[in-house]
Amino acid sequence: MSHSPQDIVLASASPRRRELLAQVGIDFQVVPSTANEALLANETPETHVVRLSFDKAIEVAGRPGQPGRWFVGSDTVVVRDDVILGKPGDAAEAAAMLTSLSGRSHRVISGYAVHDRERDCTLSAAITTRVFFKELTSREIEGYIATREPFDKAGSYAIQGIGSFMVPKIEGSYTNVVGLPLCEVIAALEELGAVELFGSAKLSKQSSKLKAQHKDAKRGF
Repeated sequence: MSHSPQDIVLASASPRRRELLAQVGIDFQVVPSTANEALLANETPETHVVRLSFDKAIEVAGRPGQPGRWFVGSDTVVVRDDVILGKPGDAAEAAAMLTSLSGRSHRVISGYAVHDRERDCTLSAAITTRVFFKELTSREIEGYIATREPFDKAGSYAIQGIGSFMVPKIEGSYTNVVGLPLCEVIAALEELGAVELFGSAKLSKQSSKLKAQHKDAKRGF
């Protein structure tokens, strides 16, 4: 099965989602969505992230002249108890969030929606990972905030960055915490016929690439 790189569209401006999807070797284009991300009244975190994921995918798919067939939307929230933690507005807010997460667990919930525009069908779900923080000292919190990493991150931390020093363990998907439940998204893309990770053509291409790398390595000795 062969598709154009234009066929799969990631409806997100997040560099982390782009990197995660690219690391499995999928060709796709990035078209950030402009969908409204406001939380609706009486909306649970799970409902919120699934709805936003769907809205993002549909908003991009519905643009006049927009190429592509499969549109991927995703949204991630950090939840302490039943409170959704957004991105901190300043250092004081970041410190308050990190202090509230210190020495306990919280949930990271990511929604995804994969919309097949040709068949007018969508696969979507919410995936939850429990993240555990060690006890943080005031010095650690101040030092981490000084790196500037918390300021564009929900919950004021990045598990894939410097913030990893705070996380002794997680229960569930790691990529879900980074921002995209990759296992589930790939499964949805495969179910909708968008990708075939280990098809014969793909394996042949990978084999040729490995042989070329091997030859180059031998020439280097």
